Amino acid sequence: MADSVADAIADALVRHGVKSVFAQSNPTALMLAVEKAGIRQLLYRTENAAGAMSDAYSRVSGRIGVVAAQNGPAASLMVAPMAEALKASVPMLVLVQEVPASQRDRNAFQEYDHFALFAGCAKWIRRLDDPDRAAEYVDLAMIAANSGRPGPVVLLLAKDMLMQPSHPRTTARKQDLGSFPLDRPRPEGAAVQQAAALLATATSPIAIVGGGVHGAQATAELAALIDVVEIPVATTFMGKGAVDETHPLSMGVAANIVGKNGPAAAHRGLMRDADVVLFIGTRTNENGTDAWSLTSPDATYIHIDVDPQEISRNYEAVRLLGDARSAIGDLTEALKAQDLTKRRSAAVPLKAAIVQAREERLEAIAPELQSDEKPLLPQRLMGDLDALLTPNDIVVADASYSSVWVTAYLTARAAGQRMLTPRGLAGLGWGLPYAMGAKLARPDARVVGIVGDGGFAHVWAELEMAVREDIPLTLIVLNNSQLVMQKHGEALGFGRTTTGIGFVEVDHAAVARSVGAEGVRIEEPADFAPALEKAMNSGKVTVLDVISSATAIGPLRIFDGQEEKMDIEPAPRPSRPLEQA
Repeated sequence: MADSVADAIADALVRHGVKSVFAQSNPTALMLAVEKAGIRQLLYRTENAAGAMSDAYSRVSGRIGVVAAQNGPAASLMVAPMAEALKASVPMLVLVQEVPASQRDRNAFQEYDHFALFAGCAKWIRRLDDPDRAAEYVDLAMIAANSGRPGPVVLLLAKDMLMQPSHPRTTARKQDLGSFPLDRPRPEGAAVQQAAALLATATSPIAIVGGGVHGAQATAELAALIDVVEIPVATTFMGKGAVDETHPLSMGVAANIVGKNGPAAAHRGLMRDADVVLFIGTRTNENGTDAWSLTSPDATYIHIDVDPQEISRNYEAVRLLGDARSAIGDLTEALKAQDLTKRRSAAVPLKAAIVQAREERLEAIAPELQSDEKPLLPQRLMGDLDALLTPNDIVVADASYSSVWVTAYLTARAAGQRMLTPRGLAGLGWGLPYAMGAKLARPDARVVGIVGDGGFAHVWAELEMAVREDIPLTLIVLNNSQLVMQKHGEALGFGRTTTGIGFVEVDHAAVARSVGAEGVRIEEPADFAPALEKAMNSGKVTVLDVISSATAIGPLRIFDGQEEKMDIEPAPRPSRPLEQA
């Protein structure tokens, strides 16, 4: 029997398979208890980065990440990563220190209304007020986080509560509730039959797949569905890797990167003219549908999702409400009972057209992938990286252009290969902590992160944690001293930029070396591939600081034909405030 509330919580975490907690010593009583129970405390430098680490850990491992934070300012820094996790359907248990009940509403040190703070970014928020229910509340938190549409949950723990004795009044709990999906509900049978009939008789059906397929560990089932119904498939950013992109029915990532030389640019007509569209595990959000323009409003839609509110949100659809793996399996079995002659007869020319378009695209982008231009083109870097990747490798990206280069120019060569991008809210600063969380989840995998210098600046300090905790990874920093995506957006929308685009040159390799990591500065195109291969196989934390182009334009459709407008210098920085004084 647990001696205290802190011990009871630690024992429950062990039972739920938790091996480590991202923490910074607080709540202290709890950290002492979890370490005594054999759980490792992973000391982060900033709470927002810790949340991103937990997010990536969950996405890759299929088990919930756990983060602990002090009350007040520390807790407030958890909001951004929790918001990303909420929108991206990633579970996270956030254990937050709370002031003692006797001090509430008295302006105690760092007292804050955590219920109000987390109201918009958590699925479930509770405060433990009964010491005998500690284990029960951990279970309730796990159930809330890992069931239905997964997401972040918060358990508030008062400092004095943690030290009280805990004597559960119920039978000892035994279940491990730390993995997700916790349940696998199935869609209603009649809806499955309706969807199967629609797909079997369609003239030109397509599927668009989101990150929910990864979350449900349904990539094998998706591969079987594709082969049975002979349906071409595109993915969203977060869905990348759900499909083997060398498969003859893979159109690659579509989303909003269907502009010139985009992976699915040649298939815009196929998507636009589809008469039946199958959505799987996607929010049908703005970027994922190119502002809701990829497909026809006159098409018939089928939507598989575990969240009933996402089905028919933007496209009225046949509702296949359930876990993606269960729903895809049921739909595949129903399709096997259908007459698929129409689909089979269309498959041969369809596959040939998709493969030919893929080959033509590779020819079109070859000059970029092989370019000796200086500063280095991001496309050249992705070409070199793509040649080194195996299906067991994990690539992560920060938001903004980093996500575009990864999703547009790297190839997922096996269903289930992971290429993580923060597209729930797409905030900057996720790349390095994502790489760390992914490596902790899959120690056997080589992990490569792609970040811009703008996003990397948010989280430099976590390099120290990566070195201290021996989390080997390779980080490619696109160093151009600009916020390039912001510059392009401002140039396109306003014909000029604000002064908030450029910053002073930074030697990121030196930053890496200052904390004991390897740091390599790269200015010559020919130097990149050898340095990258060495870093990936070194077993060390390595930063490749690449002096990269600030003029390269990604294949976003809104940029098509607008290249001249975006060839613009950022507005010069004004005189410094002290110079004006």
